[in-house]
Amino acid sequence: MSSTATSRRLRRGAQQDGPRATFRQLLPFLFEHKRTLIVVAILSVAGAATSLVQPLLVGQVIQAVQSDSGLGILIWLLIGFVVVSSVLSGYQHYLLQRTGTAVVHSSRRKLIARILHLPISEFDARRTGDLVSRVGTDTTLLYAVLTQGLADAVGSAILFLGALIAMLLIDPVLLLLIIVVIGASVTVVVALSGRIRTASTEQQVKVGELASGVERAVGSIRTVRASGATERETAAVSALAADAYGIGVRIAKISSLVVPVAGIALQLSLLVVLGVGGFRVAAGTIEIASLITFIMFLFMLVMPLATTFGAITSVNQALGALGRIQEVLDLPREDQADAEIAAALPREAASVDAPALEFRDVRFRYPENVVAAREKAAREARTLLADAHLDPADDVESAPEREVLRGVSFTVPRGSRVALVGPSGAGKSTILSLVERFYDPTGGSIRLHGHDARTYPRDELRAHFGYVEQDAPTLAGTLADNLRLASPTASDADCERVLRAVNLGDVLERNPLGLDAPVGEDGVMLSGGERQRLAIARALLTDAPILLLDESTSSLDGVNEQRMREAIDAVSTDRTLVVIAHRLSTVVDSDVIVVLQDGVVVGQGTHAELVETTPLYRDLARHQLLA
Repeated sequence: MSSTATSRRLRRGAQQDGPRATFRQLLPFLFEHKRTLIVVAILSVAGAATSLVQPLLVGQVIQAVQSDSGLGILIWLLIGFVVVSSVLSGYQHYLLQRTGTAVVHSSRRKLIARILHLPISEFDARRTGDLVSRVGTDTTLLYAVLTQGLADAVGSAILFLGALIAMLLIDPVLLLLIIVVIGASVTVVVALSGRIRTASTEQQVKVGELASGVERAVGSIRTVRASGATERETAAVSALAADAYGIGVRIAKISSLVVPVAGIALQLSLLVVLGVGGFRVAAGTIEIASLITFIMFLFMLVMPLATTFGAITSVNQALGALGRIQEVLDLPREDQADAEIAAALPREAASVDAPALEFRDVRFRYPENVVAAREKAAREARTLLADAHLDPADDVESAPEREVLRGVSFTVPRGSRVALVGPSGAGKSTILSLVERFYDPTGGSIRLHGHDARTYPRDELRAHFGYVEQDAPTLAGTLADNLRLASPTASDADCERVLRAVNLGDVLERNPLGLDAPVGEDGVMLSGGERQRLAIARALLTDAPILLLDESTSSLDGVNEQRMREAIDAVSTDRTLVVIAHRLSTVVDSDVIVVLQDGVVVGQGTHAELVETTPLYRDLARHQLLA
């Protein structure tokens, strides 16, 4: 079996074991709108009552015509009930549409709030497009539960029960024959409903994969075009679309069996009533008016079956989507365990001389879900490379199976500049992630101003840092939008000050809009160096006491790097800096340089000391490239 076929088989198995919701999990979404739903239920009862009265009035009209009695008020009553039934139905439809929209809105708010508070490990383990699909596509299916499903089923059930009672009173024998036909159709629908829910869950998973594939291709479109990979990416994303289409066709086939069941039930029931009922009229067992009334109730009994069967399909599809929604809602928030951790680690009194930061025998291993996700991504990348007839051996990074940090200890004194250097994969960026508490150490402790970092609420902790990532994103919007992300109340003057401090004054001047100048999607209207300096300006604007710079000068040319160093020197007078160094020029003036290799500190000291004592640093310095 080919690797592609194997991966498809594995994905299919994962989908079949995917999350499934129960009807009980759907109830909280509905109970948020219970008042409206109570009104809808009352309207359903009233509407069903007005509909059930109509066959009785028709029977009386027929009897009045047969006996040459005056129709009198009967005809006006019949017209009145028809009009009232229509008005009630229209208002009920409006309430259901509005409530369905409200349920979707509520579920989206909950999802967005939970997604944006998830631990970073969940984002590292999941695809962005799949999360977006849950907010957009999956929540939309909840709309059908009310507008096409559950509430319609309630009204249909009332009609069904009322018609059943009326038919029982008119002719129990005919009713017994009808129940046999209807019972067979219900059995078929129940058997099909489970298959619909399973297929719907698979389809939503595929739609999530499709969204992830599109997001990946579009987000890297320049790289894709430059690599001549447009056709391969098109084929890969189209394959995901084809998979989703295939499952959709399977759902359509199963659902298409449901609709004819109601039609067959109606036709068989009508034939039975006409045949047996005609015989009973001829025998004088029942009157013609009663038979006509019975037939009208028959339509009220059988026709709702189509609605009910459709409701079963809609609810099962919604429960498949709700399973994926609930999976995210059940994930813990990033700060969920913070109170318990802080209570178990009472904050001690810190000395005035305590260092700004201190790592004490810190160990770290990525969680299993992140490792599994990276292994899966590596397998998929190897498959794509193999399909493109490329050698995947050296092009795909494997998932980290070992400890990334193994007993790291160092101190960052207040007001100092500490540089972290080492080869790629040494653990430098991981250290900054732990400082920001994107992850917590699996061993040892990190201390901020003498306190265990875990005793701080995360927002309070992160307020101490101005953090610039290695690939800091530029948000779509304006210069001001990007700068005020962490400082929403900053003035225009402050924004302009930090932009000029990082040598971005020309960006302000080249567009008459100034701070309101758009930067484009992912900052496409800025150069790579300008995007990096904008991220640094954003960190400077927070006025945080500690700056964390992850290779912040790696995309700058020599002139701009020198200006950047001067800007950082100017703002670091009263601040502590932790810098992941990319170039020797960034390192030499540091108060302390920490040299890492394979997650272990192999040397600490000044540039001059390390050149003498640490062979790895001496080799890196010789090549002028320290990352």
